Formats: sequence, C-alpha cells, structure tokens
Amino acid sequence: MALIHYVADLLAEYGIAADIIHNNDATKANLYASTGGSRQGGVMLSGHTDVVPIDGQDWTVDPFIMSEAGGKVFGRGTTDMKGFVAASISSMIAASKMDLAEPLHLALSYDEELGCLGVPSLLHMMKTTDIRPAMCIVGEPTEMKLAVGHKGKTAISASCCGREAHSALAPTAVNALHLACDLVNEIRALQANIAENGAKDHDFNIPYTTLHAGIMSGGVQVNIVPNKASVHFEIRNIAEDDPLAILDQLKARIEPIIAAARNIAPDADIELAITNSYPGLSTPKDAEIVTFVKSLTGSNDTIKVAFGTEGGLFSRDLGIPTIVCGPGSMDQGHKPDEFISKAQLELCDDMLQALNLRLLAGTISN
Repeated sequence: MALIHYVADLLAEYGIAADIIHNNDATKANLYASTGGSRQGGVMLSGHTDVVPIDGQDWTVDPFIMSEAGGKVFGRGTTDMKGFVAASISSMIAASKMDLAEPLHLALSYDEELGCLGVPSLLHMMKTTDIRPAMCIVGEPTEMKLAVGHKGKTAISASCCGREAHSALAPTAVNALHLACDLVNEIRALQANIAENGAKDHDFNIPYTTLHAGIMSGGVQVNIVPNKASVHFEIRNIAEDDPLAILDQLKARIEPIIAAARNIAPDADIELAITNSYPGLSTPKDAEIVTFVKSLTGSNDTIKVAFGTEGGLFSRDLGIPTIVCGPGSMDQGHKPDEFISKAQLELCDDMLQALNLRLLAGTISN
C-alpha cells in the first residue's frame, strides 16, 4: 500500500488522478491512472508491483535498497519488473505535460507473482466504467523484444488420503506420501508423453506444454504411516492444448492407483482441485498492435515467452490487443543480486518517449 500511495501522490503532483482498487482487507491494491483527457482509446502500460521472496538466496547487496555498479541497477524486482514500472511512471509524468490527442494509461496490479490474483478486480473496474484502451503493453522483461504470446497456467492442489498405522505394520496401511509419489510419477509420465507426442509451438524456447510438481508435504514422524499428504503442481499450456483436458488425462491415469489403495482402505483417495489459473496470450503476428510497437522499437521480429503475464486476461476478458515488451531479461529475475542494465532502461525510455509522441500526434493506428 505504501508503494501504491507513493505512486498516486506522485502522479497527483502532475494533475494525474489515480483510481485505487483495494483487496478485501485493504492491505493491497491495484492502481489505474490516465492522462490525456479521454478514458477511451490510447495505450495502456501494465505492470505488477509485487516481487518474489528472497528466502534462501545469498545476496551480496541489500535486495530492498537500489544500488548501482558497472552500468547495472541491483535490487529485488529491478528486472521483474520495477524497471518498467519506474519507466512507465516517468512516461506518465512526461505525457501529462503534453497535449495528447490520445490518452496514456497506467495499470499496476498486485499479487501477479501468485498467479495474477489482483488483476480480476482491476478487470471488473474497467468493465463497469468507460475505460477501454485501444492497446496494451505489458512490460515484463523481454530485452525490449516484442512477445506476442505466452503460455497459460493452471495451478492444482492434490489432497492424498490414506490410512495411518504403526510403521511396523506398514503393509496394512495406505501411505499417503506414497500416493503422492505415485501421483508425481504419473505427472512425469504425462509430461514425457506430451514432450514426445504433444502439440508443438516452436516460437517458445520450450515448445510444448509443461507439467511441474513444486511442493509435496505430509507425515508427522518416521514411525507413523502418514494418512494425509499434499502435492501442488502446475500446467503451463501452449494455445493448442486445453489444460482441463490434460487434467482429465491425469485423473484417468491415477484411477488405478486409487482403486488399488481402496482395496486396503476404502476411504483412500487423491483429490485434485484447481487453485488458480490464467489464460495464455496469443496475439497474431500481423496484428495492428504488433506493427505499432515495432514502429516504436525498430524491431522486425517477434518472440513468445514461457512465463505468464496479465496480458492474457486483458486480451481474453476485455478484448484489448496486447503484447509483452519490457526492459531486462528474465535470466536475472527471481535470482540473488537481481539486476537490470541501465542500457535496457534507456531503450525502454526511448520506446515510451516515441509512444508519447505518437499519442501527441494521434497516430497510434498509422
């Protein structure tokens, strides 16, 4: 909230009013601001304000105090994606001093790192007002390359239920951790099959849908067969694949495992529940927004990125043509001593300055 209020107060100094959309307990918020008169048309710059934790990472600089050395700016989130957020705020301030023919918009969201959890309330606000940008640039780090697509994500929680016993009598029980391991084995087998035989999109560096188990927990102590265990896993799908269909395949694969466990414990089960999902982004390479942003950056090529963004939600739910283009590389994101080069920030400033001039002239469609 301190960050959101800081941005709102800073923009207010230049006559830019900001809408603040709080979460339920007002501990976090999205921010939406426009300059240039109309709330219709123009271009929206979108970024997220949260960062990933530093737990377990060996930093040699203070992760939460920006520092500079060797042409680089260090700190948690400098690449992902506070460099773009800072550049966007600066661009908004510059735009406020111009008589824009078309507006510039700024959208900042919370909890993107947890699965774009903050964006839905921002989408609701935009749906119920007259706000409708003509285009959106999501500033995730692409080294200022134009990304026209990213994978969708579906996060799933698996609850494994067995039957406890003294470990000396383990064969008479159903070990919930073993059920969890069996589930993970099927996740890996399904992944191998998709990698070998599934649909491919070679614009991605990993051209197929991926499944990944990230968390497993269960058990109390070693001489008790555990009756509960959990697994959290995800599906990151290319546009050609339906994550729900993949989940159905996995459910079919674990049916024999559950049936075998119920021969010992009738209540044994592996329950799967979707905890979060967001769509992929698939903007046609010949779309107007692609041509437009190419004219701002001088780029001739497009890419696709494996990581997700809020861009798929803006595209799917609001019909706003969207691309991903921002400074820095995700190779530096989420790591100790995260940094962004000043050269990348300068390229981003150049793009946004060119954008403001196009908005001033009213020529975003030319």
